[in-house]
Amino acid sequence: MPARATTSTPAVVTIVGPTASGKTELSLDLAQALGGEVVNTDAMQVYRGMDIGTAKLPPAERRGIPHHLLDTLTVREPATVADFQRWARAAIADIRGRGATPVLVGGSALYTRAILDRFDFPGTDPAVRARLEAELDTVGSPALHARLAGLDPAAAERIEPENGRRVVRALEVIEVTGEPFSATLPVQEYADPATVQVGVAIERDVLEERITQRVRQMFDGGLLDEVVALRADGLAEGRTASAAIGYRQAAAVLDGEMTVAEAIERTVIATRQFARRQMAWWKDDPRITWVRYDDPDRVAQALAAVGRVAG
Repeated sequence: MPARATTSTPAVVTIVGPTASGKTELSLDLAQALGGEVVNTDAMQVYRGMDIGTAKLPPAERRGIPHHLLDTLTVREPATVADFQRWARAAIADIRGRGATPVLVGGSALYTRAILDRFDFPGTDPAVRARLEAELDTVGSPALHARLAGLDPAAAERIEPENGRRVVRALEVIEVTGEPFSATLPVQEYADPATVQVGVAIERDVLEERITQRVRQMFDGGLLDEVVALRADGLAEGRTASAAIGYRQAAAVLDGEMTVAEAIERTVIATRQFARRQMAWWKDDPRITWVRYDDPDRVAQALAAVGRVAG
């Protein structure tokens, strides 16, 4: 049996870092060492059937460790940051209530920050949202992203140009509040002081090669077939799921708009850009304990960081 955390209320342990850096393996190692359970913080892994393109860990490879917030939605259903904050905090409370340690892992930096930090969501205006969504359908996400870049460069840097849902939300907040969207983002103050973040550090050239290999493996491993099945389940109608990197490009192949080679290249580029946006969230956070992706002592170093918080 794995060792249980020694505190009456276990710490909230979070693994951060760019996509393809090795967060998943470290999360399993820590969950095993701490008697923990994993909580997914990847916005796309909540969707059933989105497995290959999200690099979702198959059940057989989860080492018998309970996982939460995986495969909970259909691709037609939206998932907002506020939804994810509520779901994840409920899962964390349940896990800690049973004396286990929640180990959060995933690539959605805003979602992670919204879960960990004090963050109240700004209001919404249905009329403004509807107008912006209609404009999104007319002019496309890149055009609205360019407008956002003019109004709030900091927010635009952190939002993928093709993520129309988040672009619309940022523009809505700016219009409704009169303040930059970036001003409403989480501040660096944990909602629970017994929180620790462990970051996976990796050199950029190594990361980019790993991203290239992962994308090729996804397309070789059946991503196109996965998208065919997801389309039958309503992928095109899902505003959140349809924005996922890799799935857009695979859909373009199926529609005859690009070749597989072009789709791989564009997915690699988009994923590398996503990794840079991820690091923009974490690079200035002094609370993170960084461990090298290939350091044989990385688990011990991470456990030491957890011990400092839990102790």
